[in-house]
Amino acid sequence: MKLIIAAIATLGLTTGALAQQPPAPPTFAATKVEGTENVYIFRYMNHQAMFIVTPAGVIATDPISYGRPQAAKAYLEEIRKITQAPIKYLVYSHHHYDHIAGGKVFKDAGAKVVAHKRAKERLTTLKGVDVVIPDETVNQKKTIKLGGTTLELVFTGRNHSDSSLVMFLPKEKIIFAVDFNSLGAVPSRLAVNDSYPIEWEASLKKTLSLDWERMIPGHPGPGGRLGTKKDMEQQLAFLTDLSGEVKKASAEGKCFTPADTELKMPQYATLQGYEQNLAWNVHRWCGYWGRGI
Repeated sequence: MKLIIAAIATLGLTTGALAQQPPAPPTFAATKVEGTENVYIFRYMNHQAMFIVTPAGVIATDPISYGRPQAAKAYLEEIRKITQAPIKYLVYSHHHYDHIAGGKVFKDAGAKVVAHKRAKERLTTLKGVDVVIPDETVNQKKTIKLGGTTLELVFTGRNHSDSSLVMFLPKEKIIFAVDFNSLGAVPSRLAVNDSYPIEWEASLKKTLSLDWERMIPGHPGPGGRLGTKKDMEQQLAFLTDLSGEVKKASAEGKCFTPADTELKMPQYATLQGYEQNLAWNVHRWCGYWGRGI
């Protein structure tokens, strides 16, 4: 009898715990950015894109359809629930496929594809499956004006990639910046694999110099929130301190090993992904300071 009572009690606790868990979010959703008239976020699983609706047409960004062609179709359908205005532009944040594959859906809808010039160079060479080559390119800066909205495409230097554009809405004081500013987190392995140490720090500083207040990230932030300059300042501080520590380790002959396992940065231990990702960051910066790569 005691075993039965205990089992029932355990079942009750388990059921209660399950009942308290929040429901899983839908696979995709389009939401208006609070405090704006026409700025939206499209999220598909763990990727996000910004789109802007104007009377003269729509400016869309990253199709986020790598390995899932249904995402771009869902993205366009969500836009069509809001407006029937023509799709005028599709802007790539950078050249990595996980963000920019799937553009044909928007190209077929009439969009002009815009990206940094290095993105076009890389994509033309790579010829990736389901990747549309840009029609227009940006070097340092390009301004798109459409239906009363101004969107500035700004190259702030090499960081996570050599083709990242910051998409800046000066009126709304919002930027869309992808993969080179992890909100409250240590950059992941994928974020640092082909990154540019030192230049990344300079890029963050240039991005911080723009007059923005909120950032739409390419991946949902904690709790789905938008980023702030404080988040970016924290990322900059982490990268600066990481670089200093790895430089010292390299001078002591510890790169790549044992620095990639021994080097710790306890002041950042509360950042998401600290345990999983710190070694990858150390390894990349060891490549820079210890091998010149």
